[in-house]
Amino acid sequence: MRLLYAIQGTGNGHLSRALDIVPLLQRRCDQLDILVSGSAAELPLPFAVKYRVPGMGFLFGKKGGINFAKTFWQFNSATFLRDIHQLPVASYDLVISDFEPVSSWACQRRGVPCVALSHQSAVLHPAAPRPKRPDPAGRAVLRHYAPSTAQYGFHFQEYAPGIATPVIRQQVRALVPTNEGHYTVYLPAFAEELLVKHLRYVSSTTRWEVFSKHSTRPAQHGNVRVWPVSGPAFLDSLRRAAGVLCGAGFETPAEALYLGKKLLVVPMKQQYEQQCNAAALAAMGVPVIRGFKPKHLAVLDQWLHQGQPVPVDYPDQTAAILDRLLHEQLPSLQREVLTGLISV
Repeated sequence: MRLLYAIQGTGNGHLSRALDIVPLLQRRCDQLDILVSGSAAELPLPFAVKYRVPGMGFLFGKKGGINFAKTFWQFNSATFLRDIHQLPVASYDLVISDFEPVSSWACQRRGVPCVALSHQSAVLHPAAPRPKRPDPAGRAVLRHYAPSTAQYGFHFQEYAPGIATPVIRQQVRALVPTNEGHYTVYLPAFAEELLVKHLRYVSSTTRWEVFSKHSTRPAQHGNVRVWPVSGPAFLDSLRRAAGVLCGAGFETPAEALYLGKKLLVVPMKQQYEQQCNAAALAAMGVPVIRGFKPKHLAVLDQWLHQGQPVPVDYPDQTAAILDRLLHEQLPSLQREVLTGLISV
């Protein structure tokens, strides 16, 4: 069996999930090739990547949203179409896409099945939480960005059959959480100086450990310590934190909840997926703020002094989900081979 696993590399979340999924897939097939699209992630991968393509990602802004101008100018439609045309998806027995557009559109172009294994698949499920304000355009982008023929999703809760709880990577499951009093901050859509200003205003004594995509060197601003994004340093800060202030993505909030940290999220502006995530987290009891205006800072201050962790149960079921996906999606003639590989 030859499998292609395609990963969206716009952020670190998809790649962190791949750290657990790739070794499991490697044990279940004869050949696993990896494709990564995008270049906005800092997480190194400990396995070979056969295809690296620019893809169709977005660039973070500095005021809480996407930098649409830079996103537009960095996207090369000719390269994107060329990569779709050249990717040999028909030579694989199965293509699995974690919200990766090049592989998805290459499969659609050739009439090849493409299986979505992603958080976005769960977000699009009718049973998943939605924001109060509808966003037809945002939902359409999410639905058509990486088309698929079958969907397996991960979300903060099991809202319906076919939706599993998050993949918590083994690096996080191995952590022994403590509380050393500081707060870990990861808000990649905000500039360093803006975060420092607002965090120091909320509290001049609380220790804030900020990880910034816009910073190239560590810096100390009173009680606010800023680092460039780094996987090991971030995990260590997360392990020792009293709480986590982050965007309404998926992996970082899920890991914070798993570690028993109190959590507050700031969804990115004009990003439908994060608005949906914020709705899901709010229903679970996680505070949500939309920015750093005075009314939002009051909520942040209250969370800082009175917030409590939201308990969750995130068992390690990644292997079982992959076994189900492969059993359901591989041609029937290969299932006996698959069964033998899984039993080894």
